[in-house]
Amino acid sequence: MDAAYVFRVEARFDTAPGVSVAPSTVETVVEVAADPPGEGEWLFFRDVLWRGAVGDERHARDLAESWLSVPVDRVHFSELRLDQEYREALEEAIASHPDSFDGDSPRDVLHRHLGSSIRVVES
Repeated sequence: MDAAYVFRVEARFDTAPGVSVAPSTVETVVEVAADPPGEGEWLFFRDVLWRGAVGDERHARDLAESWLSVPVDRVHFSELRLDQEYREALEEAIASHPDSFDGDSPRDVLHRHLGSSIRVVES
């Protein structure tokens, strides 16, 4: 079972006085392993994403800065890349926690938070 949240991040280099870098910003792809459904931070998608985008830009930048240890100017969510086993487990976990999702179906919950940004890959 495997899944990762994929983001495009624009990071900035803050340099010491007298030091310059070119370019001073870079765009990179950041993959964050998704916790197994029902464990740890498995509700990351619910707490961070809305309709396939970051829900709170400042919070997303703070998260990305903690992942990269550099200042971050922009964060764009690209996709939740997962295998079929993870998707099935995620849907089961959502269904088993109806109070966390206002009783909505797993399909509706995933669409509400991830939009069309789910990519199922072969494991």
